[in-house]
Amino acid sequence: MRRALVGIAAAATVGAGLLASPVAAGAAPNAASTRGESTDYVVLYAQGTSSASARAAIERSGGTVVQENTKVGYAFVRSTDSAFRDRVAKEATLEGAARNRSIGTAPKSERPKREAIEKVARDRATTPTRKSAAISPTSGDPLSDRQWDMRQIGATKGGSYRVQPGDRRVLVGVIDTGVDATHPDIAAHFNRSLSRNFTTDIPSIDGPCEFASCKDPAGWDDNGHGTHVASTIGAPINRIGIAGVAPNVTLVNVRAGQDFGYFFLQSTLDALTYAGDIGVDVVNMSFYTDPWLFNCVDNPADSPAEQREQRTIRLATQRAMDYAVNHGVTPVAAAGNEATNLDHPTFDPTSPDFPPGTAKDRDITNKCITVPTETRGVIAVSSTGLTARKAYYSNFGTEQTDVAGPGGDYYDTPDNTGDVRNLVLAAYPKRLARINGDIDASGQPTTPFVVRNCRGTGSSKVCGYWQYLQGTSMASPHAAGVVALIVSQFGHADAAHAGGLTLAPSAATRILRDSAVEHACPQPRDFHYKRIASDGTVYRAHAYCGGPDSDNGFYGSGIVNAYSAVRSNG
Repeated sequence: MRRALVGIAAAATVGAGLLASPVAAGAAPNAASTRGESTDYVVLYAQGTSSASARAAIERSGGTVVQENTKVGYAFVRSTDSAFRDRVAKEATLEGAARNRSIGTAPKSERPKREAIEKVARDRATTPTRKSAAISPTSGDPLSDRQWDMRQIGATKGGSYRVQPGDRRVLVGVIDTGVDATHPDIAAHFNRSLSRNFTTDIPSIDGPCEFASCKDPAGWDDNGHGTHVASTIGAPINRIGIAGVAPNVTLVNVRAGQDFGYFFLQSTLDALTYAGDIGVDVVNMSFYTDPWLFNCVDNPADSPAEQREQRTIRLATQRAMDYAVNHGVTPVAAAGNEATNLDHPTFDPTSPDFPPGTAKDRDITNKCITVPTETRGVIAVSSTGLTARKAYYSNFGTEQTDVAGPGGDYYDTPDNTGDVRNLVLAAYPKRLARINGDIDASGQPTTPFVVRNCRGTGSSKVCGYWQYLQGTSMASPHAAGVVALIVSQFGHADAAHAGGLTLAPSAATRILRDSAVEHACPQPRDFHYKRIASDGTVYRAHAYCGGPDSDNGFYGSGIVNAYSAVRSNG
């Protein structure tokens, strides 16, 4: 899945009335406070609490309110008081405080990787590209023959493209590390004016800032993850590269992830609120909210303060998700790449993953959840490989898995030695490819994981790059793309947002699940995986698939299908 990501900005640019004006007020910590390192928090207000009462309680607790979101009911707070969270817990008007980030150094080598990929992608976008005219959706794109993933879900020139390629009035929000708006498979359908970045680069985490403000523009992606996701959803049919699930919809960058891949709480809450405010129809969330992979509320392995923090993350995310859903947003999320049965999780050795060096081994139970994947109202997507088997790394669970989608499985081969073509091919920013050494001085790929494709000749020649990746991060955007097609096919005029379409999330979810192609559990149900690494090392694992054919732990209601969805009765 996911991942990738997390981090926040005290002076984040906001749009469409997302946040109230920054609150400059902030009483000095009380006399009993203990001075320490400056730390940022998200403080959740108790339901029904006035903004004034909540701010006063925060100030009494030793915090300074930097920004406030009154629509969902939380504030971004800074404090040097090491007892701040304990003081907040004593305030009746406040639900709790969760660390947003600590100001310090986060060595990149310590960041857990959620993606089963060869490398972390990083990009530097350049200048905007003018939108081009859409090509007839009855034709394919040059790299379509490499898109086994689209064939698996019926998103082809003889399938969903012919019936419903998507409507430009449908907005898909990509909550990720950013989107490279200059990529030739994104530029045509990218909405720059609606796109927002809710993060600010943190040099100790993300490396040197590319801009003086340390705030990347709305069409920028310094990681590559978000660009890959965005093109899977909506790459246009334009005679270059690939075609997305919904090639005619509009892509909106609603960035919540740091360059390096952390997703801190405030940025994700702000992104969800903003998506609801501007009329986004579906959001893709291929991440988990840091610092806890599993959020528990009463785990004896955690201190009381840690228990309260995880409870706050769960409550705040649920509240923001409810806000988005109530404003017409259908949320889709990746199931995660830990090969874990989410019905019975037992161990979490990675949390908290920030600040670095604070992770601990802890036993967990099904009372602990991954956020936002297991947040109520979210469509959780597991990953399949080329043969439609559940990918070896994909999380699963009868309670959690709603549907499955193609995310790639490198070892889904007869001899278990792997094949790059079994991964998912999608957009890769050129500058990132150059920085990573994936292309040479002449622009030719240096690795089989990267593909170059060009359109035109001479001065009109345009070239781009695409990379093979795998993960539930790649599966989730396939489902989000199908939801975008469902809204395109069955949506109605959005009275709240002139010129847009809308469809109740409950209806979109029902159609997605009803149109998915049922896929039974393997027989025997205890499926064994074998992977043979390049050095000959053999890895073995197994996963048990529970539930009936119509709703099981590996596939949920089935593998999403674009063609069936747009041909259904709605």
